[in-house]
Amino acid sequence: MTRKNHVFTSESVSEGHPDKVCDRISDAILDAFLTEDPQARVACETFATTDRVVIGGEVRGPASVIQRVEDIARECVRDIGYEQEGFHWANLNVDSFLHAQSADIAQGVDAAQNKDEGAGDQGIMFGYATIETDDLMPAPLQYSHAILRRLAELRKDGTEGWMGPDAKSQLSVRYENDLPVEVTSLVLSTQHLDASMTPDDVRERVAPHIRDVLPEGWLTDNTVWHVNPTGKFVIGGPDGDAGLTGRKIIVDTYGGAAPHGGGAFSGKDPTKVDRSAAYAARYLAKNIVAAGMAKRCTLQLSYAIGVAHPLSILVDTHRTGEVDEAEIERAIDQVMNLTPRGIREHLGLNKPIYERTAAYGHFGRAPDADGGFSWEKTDLVDALQKAV
Repeated sequence: MTRKNHVFTSESVSEGHPDKVCDRISDAILDAFLTEDPQARVACETFATTDRVVIGGEVRGPASVIQRVEDIARECVRDIGYEQEGFHWANLNVDSFLHAQSADIAQGVDAAQNKDEGAGDQGIMFGYATIETDDLMPAPLQYSHAILRRLAELRKDGTEGWMGPDAKSQLSVRYENDLPVEVTSLVLSTQHLDASMTPDDVRERVAPHIRDVLPEGWLTDNTVWHVNPTGKFVIGGPDGDAGLTGRKIIVDTYGGAAPHGGGAFSGKDPTKVDRSAAYAARYLAKNIVAAGMAKRCTLQLSYAIGVAHPLSILVDTHRTGEVDEAEIERAIDQVMNLTPRGIREHLGLNKPIYERTAAYGHFGRAPDADGGFSWEKTDLVDALQKAV
């Protein structure tokens, strides 16, 4: 987006959205493998529909985890909060079809005597950062996430126990001089367990919480609200609409404010550059903006399966740069090893830190003490400034 004055829209979905239920299960299975074997290989997909969860994919790790897959899936559904007719954690059917990783893929990824570990696949990955929020994330997406996280907290602590787990939010935000100033329209669809509630009833209950989350002055008399616009949302989750791992990649990343390479994250161990290199790209873009080199930054990496080093590094500062883009690209090559092994070691990715990423975005989150969201740190600022 090159216009300084415009309206931009992004959406988010809750942890109870059918696709996010599947992302959660896939990442919980990944964490279980990495807990027992930090070098485990996992590519786990989940499908969910009425009264059923189906899990498949390729793994290389302890057989004991495969034996626990059903329990892991049920615990995820229980924690999300599904205890409804048509999708109940205790009663649903769980089918697992996990099998061994392909030997052809393994030989390309594994290190050998004269070969470093290669990328788990070919592909392109993007990272992005912008000064428009404190987290250096696009505002429409970050606040769409924040609304749903707040509502989920209130649902789970009983404050708003009438809500079900399934929900979606969407914000259209007006920008002046490239900075967000006002919400022009707000869309919220949230599952309600009380079938007698009207959209007006739902709006009355959620509006104060939404106002608490959004910056002061962003909601005005001109803001158009659409709350449960279909009129009724009682049947939710996989009972209302089937879910699949990896189907919310724009929600997971930048809400459409930046390009996406196409690869999903959830259920993939960090040898898969779809995940680890996308985390590295965000890490680098965020540190570039945090270092004052640009107000916005998009960074692209590309890889070939079985090849360790990236094929290309591209930086675009969208005409906001204080440093030449080619100079930043050279600096990146000096301050971070972008091989799959280098990324994993630098960001500490061979840990069970992925289940928490499955909802409310993989980016714009606070780094955790145990290494979760390590790609959100800005500890590369000094090294980048010195390198340029």
